[in-house]
Amino acid sequence: MSEGLSTLDAPADSTEQLKRRRITRRALILSVIVVVLLAAGAGRTVMSRISNNNDLKSKLAEQSKTYVTTTFPKRAAQAQTLALPGTLQGYVQAPIAARASGYLKRWLVDIGSRVNKGDLLAEIDSPEIDQQLSQAVAAREQAAATLNLANSTMNRWEALRKKDAVSQQELEERRSAAAQMRANLAAADANVERLRQLQGFKRVVAPFAGVITKRNVDVGDLIDAGGGAGRTLFVLSQTDPLRIYVNVPQSYAQNVKVGQQVTVTQAEMQDRPVQGKVARTAGAIDTATRTMQIEVTLPNKNGVLMPGAYVQVQLPLQGGNALTIPTTALMIRGEGIHVATLDAEKRVRLRAVKIGRNYGPNVEILDGLTPADEVVLNPPDSLAEGDQVVVAQHQKKAPAARAEDQASAK
Repeated sequence: MSEGLSTLDAPADSTEQLKRRRITRRALILSVIVVVLLAAGAGRTVMSRISNNNDLKSKLAEQSKTYVTTTFPKRAAQAQTLALPGTLQGYVQAPIAARASGYLKRWLVDIGSRVNKGDLLAEIDSPEIDQQLSQAVAAREQAAATLNLANSTMNRWEALRKKDAVSQQELEERRSAAAQMRANLAAADANVERLRQLQGFKRVVAPFAGVITKRNVDVGDLIDAGGGAGRTLFVLSQTDPLRIYVNVPQSYAQNVKVGQQVTVTQAEMQDRPVQGKVARTAGAIDTATRTMQIEVTLPNKNGVLMPGAYVQVQLPLQGGNALTIPTTALMIRGEGIHVATLDAEKRVRLRAVKIGRNYGPNVEILDGLTPADEVVLNPPDSLAEGDQVVVAQHQKKAPAARAEDQASAK
């Protein structure tokens, strides 16, 4: 019996072992698959990180490059232009004040009004002057009557003197009294004339033709004669022609001549430059500013330009033989003035330069550069000796190279 049972259990054990082997095999396959997937994911992550790191390095290397624009020095054989600031002024500009005291009766012009010489601007009511004039006229009549009496007395005493009825001294006293009365009458006449002229100043008229640029009073204001610029009634400006006072630096003063043509531009009217001329120069250098003042006259028939406007005066100057570079190429540091140049490998070489005249956008270089030097424009403050840079755009050849190319072409 026991042997029969053992025989029956053997297939069952075999089946169970077979199932276990299958399960173990499946678990092993799943483990391998999981390991492979994990390895693939890890490899992908590593490759992605390596790729990102390479991209980052490439971008950092690209961003770390310094891009510059360059130019070459030029000879200043042609005429240069010096730009100087100035302010337009009326050729004649005067504050109109009152000579007569009183109250403003009326005004007839306002700001922007164009007036001719002699036009009535305002009227002042001054009853005190009228009363003073009446009093002066009465005093003059009194002096005239006194003079008539003195003359009559002197004539009678002269007749008595001929009859030797009075002494010579008494006659001289009567003559002196008559002369004194004549002087009193002359003084009275002068006082009457003064008050009549002062009465005429109640009418404020334009001393010249121009434009009213300010009106500082209104009807009923108290007007004080000679009250100073703070109580001026009007400001009158002659707008044709205009004048500009410009301070020329000492280094250019010798090049400015009377009658020289200049160009005047205004920021709001860049497309409409106006031609003027140098009317006069100070002929001396101001020791405080080391500049020479010049006066430029400017026609303004259409009234387009307005007094007080800020303008730029372009003075043509005779050029020299020195090199010029843009002013933006200068590097002003504690060690002095330098210019950044590039060598054949596009590395920065700082050159100490000596500058001459300043033409505004360009500056003259007296020493430190040659026409073949490639100069960096607008160099950054961080630019240092030996830095590797990249030229941002194709630059023109140096003058020497261009001359060689033209010679070889011929």
